[in-house]
Amino acid sequence: MTLTQLKYAVAISESSSMNEAARKLFISQPSLSASIRSLEDELGIKLFNRSSRGIIATPEGEEFIGYARQLTEQYGLIENHYINKEPLQKRFAVSMQHYTFAVEAFIHITREFGLEEYEFSIRETRTAEVIEDVRNFRSELGVLYLNDFNRPILTKIFQENNVVFHDLFDCDIYAYMANTHPLAGEREVSIEQLDEYPCLAFEQGIENSFYLAEEMLSTHHYKQLIRVNDRATILNMMIGLDGYTLCSGIICNELNGSQYTAVRLKESEPMTLGYIVRKDGALSQTALRYIEELSKYESGVI
Repeated sequence: MTLTQLKYAVAISESSSMNEAARKLFISQPSLSASIRSLEDELGIKLFNRSSRGIIATPEGEEFIGYARQLTEQYGLIENHYINKEPLQKRFAVSMQHYTFAVEAFIHITREFGLEEYEFSIRETRTAEVIEDVRNFRSELGVLYLNDFNRPILTKIFQENNVVFHDLFDCDIYAYMANTHPLAGEREVSIEQLDEYPCLAFEQGIENSFYLAEEMLSTHHYKQLIRVNDRATILNMMIGLDGYTLCSGIICNELNGSQYTAVRLKESEPMTLGYIVRKDGALSQTALRYIEELSKYESGVI
């Protein structure tokens, strides 16, 4: 197994096409195929399968490519610093469900550690992709929630993907809405009251399972439901359609603005906000500081 073969495997995974990967690597397609076959023979596993969507990694291949990507990225850093004499830039990446407080904590970390020495990356994305990013080393940690409903299923998914969940804090469920919403002045609201207005939920793509939903009470039959794929759209729908979403109740006015509020749900049930990391990896100092920043928001729950 050589570093070149690792680079080839990563390139194929990113291109989903043997021909495209060969073109980017400036080698012939037969040479690339032969190199990957040799690597598969040495490893004793099959890295890729052909499908209607092109070349896709097998489950064993995905795990291997995660390690390969980490090694090739580290080699690139060493090469740039010692061979090309470029300043060594550290990297910190995090993936998350759509939590403003997690974004705000990330901002604090970038200010503290500085953009000159670090390459920072943040991804607000679907639940399954948060898990996949951590598994494949794309992100050092992922931020999401568990409750009694999704915990058994997600715990099993965590185990299958070699990641582990750590609690940050528990909180109740709140309805997040615009200050102009007819129910914005209430101390508590019920699901029955909210059913008169559109519920806004983040879509989860082809894996749109109740257990992967970002919103609690995902099995409730909502009279009006709109699925969206980004936080800005949800905020616009709150103002334009008197929509609402279910959340932790942590308000970050600096990022979302002061025109929104959170009202506690009468049918509230406990939810645990936390983070996932790989079982076999040590956390960087940056990740540990980020976790400290996340923990501070326990007192910010309304």
